[in-house]
Amino acid sequence: MLDIQNLHAGYGEMPVLRAITLALVEGEIVSVVGSNGAGKSTLLKAISGIIKSTGTITFNQESLQALPAHTIVQRGIVHVPEGRKIFPDMTVVENLMMGGYLHQKDRQLNLEKVFALFPKLAERRNQPGGTMSGGEQQMLAIGRGLMGNPKLLLLDEPSLGLSPLFTEVVFGAIRTINSNGVTVLLVEQNVYQSLKISHRGYVIETGSMVLTGTGEELLDNKEVKRAFLGM
Repeated sequence: MLDIQNLHAGYGEMPVLRAITLALVEGEIVSVVGSNGAGKSTLLKAISGIIKSTGTITFNQESLQALPAHTIVQRGIVHVPEGRKIFPDMTVVENLMMGGYLHQKDRQLNLEKVFALFPKLAERRNQPGGTMSGGEQQMLAIGRGLMGNPKLLLLDEPSLGLSPLFTEVVFGAIRTINSNGVTVLLVEQNVYQSLKISHRGYVIETGSMVLTGTGEELLDNKEVKRAFLGM
């Protein structure tokens, strides 16, 4: 579904990613884990066309390299950014409807699906997004992404700053989203939770992939345990 080869990307003259190779098969949850500043968010920005890159990024056998970000969204890749980036003065429903602007005919059905996944959003449907808790805002950000009918959902640090309760809710929702047919590329600092729900994972350090394997294999890896799990 997604194939990345020899990817280099950065900001201006500052390189961040170096010779990245990564692949996703349709139907998977794949995690990219690593410490802060390792290049995880830069990878998602390169895939979604927010920053320029060299190498190859192919989605369903089509190159994404020359496509602008809005066209990549039309292809079915939806990016839920770090920090949620909701519209704070707009209501929950208004935020969600913005996520469905490319799929006008499906918006009402998709809205019902999001409310079924996150009942709390249904309760707060007329509340401004900026007045909700961090966990509720993260639900809203993910729900807004789902309104775009993603084939591939890019999630950037969805558990960042959340309480343990909301973290469990978010990871449970990711599993449900995947079981409903959406492929997920998950970038996370919460190594244990992300690898626990992933079919496969990659470990990134200072812009380079250093390990790959199934989620279970990486959780059992001595270096992963030492560097990320404190074991």
